[in-house]
Amino acid sequence: MAEHLVIRVTAMPTDLNPYGGVFGGWLMSQLALGAGSLASRLGQGKAVVVAATDFTFPGAMAVGDELSVYAEVAATGRTSLTIHARGVGRERNGEAETEVVRGTFKFVVLGADDRPRPLAHTGE
Repeated sequence: MAEHLVIRVTAMPTDLNPYGGVFGGWLMSQLALGAGSLASRLGQGKAVVVAATDFTFPGAMAVGDELSVYAEVAATGRTSLTIHARGVGRERNGEAETEVVRGTFKFVVLGADDRPRPLAHTGE
């Protein structure tokens, strides 16, 4: 299935850990936001995270670097979407890019009653 660019954001000073690097929790949250955007769009409604697994941090980012989050559907179930997401950091003053985070999210799509509902055809 196709990979989609879902978020682009700049790492700010408030996104740093005590050692001066970009906080891994911030990276994970950006992946979740991007994967959730794709899940809601493809699921045509509310989608909530029920699992987040397999996080790796192969690279590092600095304050001011730009993070691009890419996501793709890995699997679909009757009411769920499993989405792989990855984040690529681009240095602030250049073009050098490094993959900095990867993770997998499982979302369940919900109906108006906030109960799981069958997934419509995603078109993926």
